[in-house]
Amino acid sequence: MIDEKSRLEAVSRFTQINPDVAADLNELVDLAAQICNTPVALVTLIDEDVQWFKASKGVDMEGTARQLAFCNHTIQQNGLLVVPNMANDLRFTHNPLVAEAPHARFYAGATLVTSDGYNIGSLCVIDMEERDLDDTQRSALKTLSKQVMRLMELNWTMNALESRNDETERQKKLIEESELKLQAIFDSSKDTHVLVNKNLEILAFNKAADEFSIAEHGKPLQTGALITGFTAPKVVEPITKNLAKAFAGEIVRREWNVCPGREKECWMEVTFIPIADQNGNIIGVAINSADITDRKMQEDQINIQNAALTRIAIIQSHELRRPVASLLGIMALIKLEQNKGNSEYLEMLEYTVKELDQKICEIVKDSENTINGYMSIVA
Repeated sequence: MIDEKSRLEAVSRFTQINPDVAADLNELVDLAAQICNTPVALVTLIDEDVQWFKASKGVDMEGTARQLAFCNHTIQQNGLLVVPNMANDLRFTHNPLVAEAPHARFYAGATLVTSDGYNIGSLCVIDMEERDLDDTQRSALKTLSKQVMRLMELNWTMNALESRNDETERQKKLIEESELKLQAIFDSSKDTHVLVNKNLEILAFNKAADEFSIAEHGKPLQTGALITGFTAPKVVEPITKNLAKAFAGEIVRREWNVCPGREKECWMEVTFIPIADQNGNIIGVAINSADITDRKMQEDQINIQNAALTRIAIIQSHELRRPVASLLGIMALIKLEQNKGNSEYLEMLEYTVKELDQKICEIVKDSENTINGYMSIVA
């Protein structure tokens, strides 16, 4: 049973014929007409509703309706269909091209079969007089039909390759544009980024990383070089250990003072991130570093402020309250020895001391709240 949908898809591959291939097809058509001694020869494609003429001799049309196509019968078989007199053949008797002008009589068509087995049309010859073909002519027509099919498939292959090449070039251009944009973003970052493989060789790096290496080590980064060659000796071991953890699948974060002992410190937060392929295999590690010097300085300042507030709280809670406590003790002794008739001034003094003690307690509480607020910022 013919799969018409698939056959039509096969036909669509050959609707666009390059000019040089079309010229070759016309030469084969001329040769078929000469060999078979007919005034008309055609290369036809049977589409859904139209019979297209891809090469022709003796006609000036581009095609006909499929229902009028003689070749519509040819594609129902493989090989060669020869009809000496179509007026006497029930398949063609009532066809307007037979019953009316041009009163076609003789038809011979060799099926065009694609390499994947679809009958898409024919190489045919037509005459207005009844006739037949001898064995040599029949053999030649079948041979020429194979040459026609090879030319058409070559044309399709060339078009497919050209289209694929165009698509490849388009994709390549898109990739290049994307890479340029990514590189621009990559290089615009103030953070340093370096990608290394399992051999600890540098695969890629951004502008900030290169500038840092030049400033700290006096040499630019190089693709293919070992990352340890651009690392301070004292941190080679910890960096190597952290890379090993990352290659084992762990994300590692560390804070380092990369300028210890200098007047101006430089703190970096370094992250080691494993990079995996589509199958989940870790093929590299991204080493990303961010300057956190300002944050560390802020933390140090907060710690200094907290220490100062703590000292103030100690002074307030102990050193200020200690004399108050002494006064309250002395007043207690005086009360034991006082003359009950003259206690008014002592009561006033006691009230004032207690009020002072209450105010000191409020100051201490406010200081403790302030310290807790700073601690929450650090946390």
